[in-house]
Amino acid sequence: MPSKSACLRHTEIPGQLEGRMLQGQLPNTEKKLTPTPGSLPATDSQSSETNPMPPVSIPAKPSNQNPKAKANLINPQPPMRPKLERTLSLDDKSLRRRRFRGSQEDLTVQNGASSCKGSVAQSPAYSRPLPCLSTSLQEIPKPRRTTGSEGGSPSLWSDCLSGMISTSLDLLQREAAPGGGSPKLASLHASHTPPAMDLNIASSSLRTANKVDPEHMDYKLRMQNTLVRAHSSLGPSRPRSPLASDNHSIQSARSSFSLLAPIRTKDIRSRSYLEGSLLASGALLGADELCRYFPDRNMALFVATWNMQGQKELPASLDEFLLPTEADYTQDLYVIGVQEGCSDRREWETRLQETLGPQYVLLSSAAHGVLYMSLFIRRDLIWFCSEVEYATVTTRIVSQIKTKGALGISFTFFGTSFLFITSHFTSGDGKVAERLLDYSKTIQALALPRNVPDTNPYRSSAGDVTTRFDEVFWFGDFNFRLSGGRVAVEAFLKQDPEVDVLALLQHDQLTREMKKGSIFRGFEEAEIHFLPSYKFDIGKDTYDSTSKQRTPSYTDRVLYKSRHKGDICPMKYSSCPGIKTSDHRPVYGLFRVKVRPGRDNIPLAAGKFDRELYLTGIKRRISKELQKQALRNQSSSAVCTVS
Repeated sequence: MPSKSACLRHTEIPGQLEGRMLQGQLPNTEKKLTPTPGSLPATDSQSSETNPMPPVSIPAKPSNQNPKAKANLINPQPPMRPKLERTLSLDDKSLRRRRFRGSQEDLTVQNGASSCKGSVAQSPAYSRPLPCLSTSLQEIPKPRRTTGSEGGSPSLWSDCLSGMISTSLDLLQREAAPGGGSPKLASLHASHTPPAMDLNIASSSLRTANKVDPEHMDYKLRMQNTLVRAHSSLGPSRPRSPLASDNHSIQSARSSFSLLAPIRTKDIRSRSYLEGSLLASGALLGADELCRYFPDRNMALFVATWNMQGQKELPASLDEFLLPTEADYTQDLYVIGVQEGCSDRREWETRLQETLGPQYVLLSSAAHGVLYMSLFIRRDLIWFCSEVEYATVTTRIVSQIKTKGALGISFTFFGTSFLFITSHFTSGDGKVAERLLDYSKTIQALALPRNVPDTNPYRSSAGDVTTRFDEVFWFGDFNFRLSGGRVAVEAFLKQDPEVDVLALLQHDQLTREMKKGSIFRGFEEAEIHFLPSYKFDIGKDTYDSTSKQRTPSYTDRVLYKSRHKGDICPMKYSSCPGIKTSDHRPVYGLFRVKVRPGRDNIPLAAGKFDRELYLTGIKRRISKELQKQALRNQSSSAVCTVS
């Protein structure tokens, strides 16, 4: 008979034995585990007195070499000390109540590879108590193996495995040391390599949690959700790249901190006939690039007009003009048109740059006499603009100073073409016909576009420049007045502001002519909810108090037109009553404009902007901020004097 020490070793404690079973360290399946007869010796009367465990029997399976072999049955006597058995049962209950971390909790660890001990997959297979923690004869799920694999029959291995694990905690033996020792656990050692873990084993979540095992069966399934690019847009929160959400997904970029999406080498090596195509998905102005910056394909636009009356003195602050409090966020494109501008045009543009800050650059600016127009765009978007073109029209040829006329600037943004026109029409209460003539000259003589191709030439007309662009904004001092005389207009102004605006618009010359179709055909205007912008006493909120007694009127307007109905959505249309350096109040409009993807067949501006103006405006912005801080420090400091 083999000795008891040959079968049961006493080198491990209970915690180690249970930990080994939780980690799936089972005997190797490549060799048959065939308990031979006598592997567990029968106990005599002396051993039965010292053995505290209940009786157990392990059926021995015959091996291939000796199919007639039979296993000896072990019939131990009842335990003499039930106190030890009660203690074991309490430990068993505490292990049953122990909560193990699920696979989803492991995957939410910050570094993806933290605490992996004690993680058990939350699956139906583990909804019941673990068989290796029970002192009763429970069956465990049999591992799936192919019948033709090396290592013996699956049924033979599963039966033997069930018998060994179900009695693992029952193999406790009390051995007294020479000086009287504490009870020890009889350990069960496997002499072969543990089998490969299946997907149902709890440690599958541990392997994928570290993201270092691409050969695992469900690796791609678990990693698919983490590599999906989130929506991106230009706003208060920048889009996060896959690297920002998964710092272990791409081994070659582990040390990279770029927010740009990684580009795989195999994608660059692979070539197709679409490479270099104007309509390819990787086009610079294509749909993919457009959705990166504008997921909803709508850009924010600011359009303003202001007759400055040639005043040299500029307002102390332009925040009310460019950064109205009604808008929670700044716009993507700012277009400012000025009539009778100040003598120092460069100073005016510097003030605009200073107010908008370093996130915006001057894309283009043009002038026609005292007509100015400036286009400021976000720095991120300058790469998607075509070459900017401009043209002018003079309506008063006799005058030496070009105060009346039109200035137009056009360019293409992605696949949408824009035209911006600022005009100063003939003044005078009764000169409606002259103003209609100014409009006709402008649409016929404004030669745009030149080099940038038309996005839809089939809907264009040679006699109307507004038909050659997708989105058209026409703004300026149109000089259309309110008919009826000053007394009648003042009577309306003294009434409720909500009522007088609707009543005043019934006497508006421009509204009447647009309904007739004699001017601005196809154009629209947002609803007016502000008081007439002309004519004020400089520095005051009162209308003209001079001897001329000009009638208050809505001379400053912003109109828009689109090839596709619904592409332009007005968000806000108002004036700036706080800017009082001119007899006109600035008028602005906030719009949402639909942008379509384009083709790489247009000449791009290549990111050009007025860098000198940019640096000058930023330096002035910084210097003013330092001055404000110095003043705050002086006001906060207290100086005590003793006389």
